[in-house]
Amino acid sequence: MSGGRPGRRLVVEADGGSRGNPGPAGYGALVRDALTGEVLAEVAESIGTATNNVAEYRGLIAGLGAAAALDPSARVEVRMDSKLVVEQMSGRWKIKHPDMVPLALRAREIAAGLGSVSYTWIPRERNAHADRLANEAMDAAARGEHWTRETGGTSRDTAAPPEEDDTAPAWSSATTTPTTTLLLRHGETALSVDKRFAGTGDFPLTDNGAAQARAAARALRDQGIDAIVTSPLSRCRDTAAAVAAETGAPVRVEDGLRETDFGDWEGLTFAEVGERWPGELKAWLADPSAAPPGGESFTATARRVRTALDKLKVRHRHRKVLVITHVTPIKLLVVAALGAPMSAMYRMQLDVASLSRIDWYDDGPATLRAFNDVHHL
Repeated sequence: MSGGRPGRRLVVEADGGSRGNPGPAGYGALVRDALTGEVLAEVAESIGTATNNVAEYRGLIAGLGAAAALDPSARVEVRMDSKLVVEQMSGRWKIKHPDMVPLALRAREIAAGLGSVSYTWIPRERNAHADRLANEAMDAAARGEHWTRETGGTSRDTAAPPEEDDTAPAWSSATTTPTTTLLLRHGETALSVDKRFAGTGDFPLTDNGAAQARAAARALRDQGIDAIVTSPLSRCRDTAAAVAAETGAPVRVEDGLRETDFGDWEGLTFAEVGERWPGELKAWLADPSAAPPGGESFTATARRVRTALDKLKVRHRHRKVLVITHVTPIKLLVVAALGAPMSAMYRMQLDVASLSRIDWYDDGPATLRAFNDVHHL
């Protein structure tokens, strides 16, 4: 269905919402032929917990992307019942909320590649098709499922996040300058020494961990790092401070890069968890959507890590960024880059203060260039 007539006129209808604001959220979008009204593409997705405005912007981005896939030279009219998105994208209202800025930038980036894009507000009753798709996505999010509806109306239910396009080998398909992420796991903590679950608890670096951070910083001094993005937890922020002191790169905290919340398992060893919660541990190892008691599933973690990555790729497009985070987010980024199943996480060894590298291309699959490099230690 791609490669339509040059200058083709298309209509994008998009919507998004959450049940709770923030709450279980999803978006829906479709593309019509402006002359015939024929639906040419549909796309919808559950996105976990988010606000109405984030979901609406995600719907806009998906709809513009679907239109671009049909005809990059198309003249597109976007129709939405979100006054906020229509007015902000039309340039009449200022974008004040920091979470909206990278989403709006991404939408504008896609729109810039089209022939032209205009925005029209319509009442909700005239946006019923996109509203229905968004509600299906919200229903799935409320059930804790990751659900998508793809072009052509097919749908699938899966616990895994959307994967990178892996339909072509990296050495033949990507031609653009990549956005490079250097992934640094924080230095040693007392819990990592004893191999205990360390999630959202704020555990400091040990003296050895601080030394590891300084060693990593020296190794990164001449790598041309443009920016540092770090988890909010102190073991990562302190590691980031050591690298910033060597490189002079600015540091930004990204909450989506925090470690998985291990709930009642926090601070315990694997053996201790197996003794107290044998059934729950078995389920957790078998299913990424299973969460520890009082904690967070890997599926939920994957959604927020993917959102953090999307924001990073917009803010730092085609630049080199050091991402300082934890075991689970790094493994999830590797899974996404390789297009691997979530179960691949359980087969990765990632040491404290290790470095990995992924290049993310605009026109091809991502490339894993290094993993668990500890030569600097």
